[in-house]
Amino acid sequence: MRRYLLISICILISGTLTAQDPHFSQFFSSPLTLNPAFTGKFNGIWRIAANHRDQWPSIPKAYVTTSASVDFPILKGKIPEGDIFGVGLSGVSDQSANSTLKLNYGSLSLSYHKALDEDGYNTIGAGFQGTYSSMTLDVSKLYFEDELRANGFQQGTSQDLPAIIAGGKNRNYIDVNAGILYSGSSNGENNYYLGVSMYHINRPKMSFLDKSWYLTGRVTVHAGGHFKLSDVVSLSASAIQQMQNKASETLVGAALGASPNASSENPVTVYLGSWVRVKDAIIPYLGIEVGGLRIGASYDINTSNLKAATSSRGGSEFSLIYIKRPAEYKGIPCPRF
Repeated sequence: MRRYLLISICILISGTLTAQDPHFSQFFSSPLTLNPAFTGKFNGIWRIAANHRDQWPSIPKAYVTTSASVDFPILKGKIPEGDIFGVGLSGVSDQSANSTLKLNYGSLSLSYHKALDEDGYNTIGAGFQGTYSSMTLDVSKLYFEDELRANGFQQGTSQDLPAIIAGGKNRNYIDVNAGILYSGSSNGENNYYLGVSMYHINRPKMSFLDKSWYLTGRVTVHAGGHFKLSDVVSLSASAIQQMQNKASETLVGAALGASPNASSENPVTVYLGSWVRVKDAIIPYLGIEVGGLRIGASYDINTSNLKAATSSRGGSEFSLIYIKRPAEYKGIPCPRF
């Protein structure tokens, strides 16, 4: 299976397919890879977020993705009250097929949110993101169809290999992303939001061969909300629709939160729920939130035809978000899930 995966990657590199983006099942815990307009849109002084995903563990190191970000609002007191000007830095490392193909990138994000009412409960904002990406191919791990002999693979004999080496084993490119986000509240406690983002607006060129293959734009529509059902129980729900080239992905789900000590200074909330990737996987989710720290864990259980190859093991994922809040701080409702 591993060898077949490597062959497939070689075909993808030298063929007609444009690359697909790294993605997370816990998309709500990776705000700056979901929509640049999320930059600075939270209740606090600064926010850090980190995600780690190991996809298809039955195939050793098939896809391993890690992301981290920090963002914060700036110019408070110098812009209208209720408005938010956000700045953020983020990075992603994505490794495929036992590190045969590596993608690393760093991003700078800016956003501005305009308050639509005196309390700032309802806002509309836009965000922009510039990214520098580096893609590396380890040709020593590639296997080609024409290297197959009666006694097995004879690596390094493919007619396609000289063209790949001549084309270079590294690709660097600049990427431009943008998004818009509406966030609202009806009572100062709940929150609901709707956003649209587009990544790879400039369609950067990326190929290891002397051909013009361009990264297709990714369009994402997402929505969600957080609602208090009682003094100790809450409901968080979110959904996402992503489209890139001929691929599409739909995730929808919710989690119930229970806070038995909701009245204390540092309440503890436990979240239990599930998301569904339509026609692909069921994704149970468990999270815990203490003060400004939320840790989440999920596991993709394949339900599609892939389950035969993956033994239904779609992959594990872990997330962390920490928001630094000042003492005696009461913020406006902001997107959480």
